[in-house]
Formats: sequence, structure tokens, C-alpha cells
Amino acid sequence: MGVLPIKDMSNTYIEHSLVINNFVTDVGHQLKSSICRVFGDSVKYKWMENDNIPVIPDVSINCDIKNRRSTNFLGVPRFIMEVLSDATETYDRNDKMTLYRSVEVAEYWIVDWRKRQVEIYVLSPDEESIDKAEYKLMSTVTEQNKKDLKLYMFPNIEIEFEQLFDGVD
Repeated sequence: MGVLPIKDMSNTYIEHSLVINNFVTDVGHQLKSSICRVFGDSVKYKWMENDNIPVIPDVSINCDIKNRRSTNFLGVPRFIMEVLSDATETYDRNDKMTLYRSVEVAEYWIVDWRKRQVEIYVLSPDEESIDKAEYKLMSTVTEQNKKDLKLYMFPNIEIEFEQLFDGVD
């Protein structure tokens, strides 16, 4: 088992960081009085399903923040968001999505800041198997249906389309 090197993200567009920061700021304020916390791309998760190789989501909402070892969370967040970039789009849509499904992250957003689009996936039980779940695409949110932007796992949290993409032209 080898350790994957941390990739240099210096070619990441500012808009990528803006979307992450907008979400963390807006949602973080609303989660203040709960046991859950929102984290930007500065926290690592280690799971057996990934051979304990750390994975760093762009955004996660974790309600089990005491379950950690050193600088790594060991529990599974209820929500993860990945903001697409040229270098990571295939990884986010394939390997990461498969990993998040296997550890049972309940809600997964894929955000494309260039298209100003959010794909919202929610883990749904597989009718064929009792212990397997698949991601179901609940909505692809754009400017045209921006009222559909919502967190399924956190129905009391409000996030507005314009706020998520604030500063992204």
C-alpha cells in the first residue's frame, strides 16, 4: 500500500476558493448552535475503505467531530461538496464519488463554478441489495431553477444560489 502524494493545487482558480468560502461562511453560521460543523478544504478523513489514505474534500459537514486521531477525522461526514477544477473533475466524479458512496456519505454535491451549476446527490438504498446504497441525482440546479438549491440532510439550513456563487463572474 502506497501513500498518494498531496497534489499541488496552485493552479486552482480563485473562483474555486470563493465557492468553498461562501458555503463555509453561510452554512457555518447557521450550524453554530448544533453538534455539526462545516469544514473547508483543510481537514482530512481516513477510512479503511480507502486503505487509510487521507482524503481531503473541498467542503464537509461533520456531526461526529470527536471521532478523530491526530489531524484526521475517522468518522463519516453527512455532507460533502467538491468544486470542480480541470485537474480534479474526473477524480471528483469517479473515484471520490465511489469512495463517498462506499463509506455512506449521505449527501454529495458536485459544483461547477464555470457553469454555475450544482449537482445534488443523495444516498438511496439499492432495491436489489439490503446493504448497498447508490447515489440518486436529486437535482441539477442552475440559475433557471435556483429555488431548488437545498441541503437534503439539513433541511433547516438555507443556502441561496446567489450567495454560493457570490464573486464568481
